Amino acid sequence: MAETAEGGGGRRPASLVQTVTLTDLLDVLAAGLRDFRRAPFHGIAIGGIYVAGGWLLILLLIKFELPYLVYPLAAGFALVAPFIATGFYAISVCLERGDRVSWAAIYGLIRDAAKWDLGWMALVTGFAFFIWLDIAAVLFFGFLGLNALSSDDFLLNILTTPTGILFLVIGNTVGAVIALGVFSFSVTSFPMLFERDCDFVTAMVTSVRVVTSNPGAMIVWCAFIAILIGLSLLSGLIALLVTLPLLGHASWHLYRRALAPAGA
Repeated sequence: MAETAEGGGGRRPASLVQTVTLTDLLDVLAAGLRDFRRAPFHGIAIGGIYVAGGWLLILLLIKFELPYLVYPLAAGFALVAPFIATGFYAISVCLERGDRVSWAAIYGLIRDAAKWDLGWMALVTGFAFFIWLDIAAVLFFGFLGLNALSSDDFLLNILTTPTGILFLVIGNTVGAVIALGVFSFSVTSFPMLFERDCDFVTAMVTSVRVVTSNPGAMIVWCAFIAILIGLSLLSGLIALLVTLPLLGHASWHLYRRALAPAGA
């Protein structure tokens, strides 16, 4: 069964929302892995750029004595991951067309897709990311006090005291709620804006309709992303060299599966 997401005014074409099952999720993961294996160098190279950028931001936070933002920064990576995946969408499109995957081809597709609405969508997710960092800072100082950073047992206080554990529970719960909200309006909006000539509000509304029309499958997909991101954090971001391309390519195929082709 399919559902139409209507848009009104200007360039807001209706998009047919398809049913997505757990079997479809396995299929898009297999397709994502296949794309990654067909162009591993480009996928790892793009992933490496973001791993290096993540480490640079973490080192800057430590240098400026903001260690309490290191974990929220790393955990909030999932909020901006859909925009980061644009390069992987381009690789998947090249493979779909049977074109040779090259940096020139990837750049050309990204350049052609670089519209104002894609930028606005990136701004929305970036804003949510910074709101999450602000909330994390407020929770940290609210639970542990303004002098928490001056303590020699900074990590010990967080991991072993009742207050620290409560902070972790509430902080991660709030982060999960924010991540779920961002996931809802971005899971298909970025690839939709990458491929179609529509505005970012329509793309966001359509993405939410995909989630609400397929709640079970989308919750499983969101949880799977969270698990992979969590494992990547435990690896010191190194695992992102593999998980980021896999999720990027799979997200493109999920978008293809969730929404009927343009003009259908």
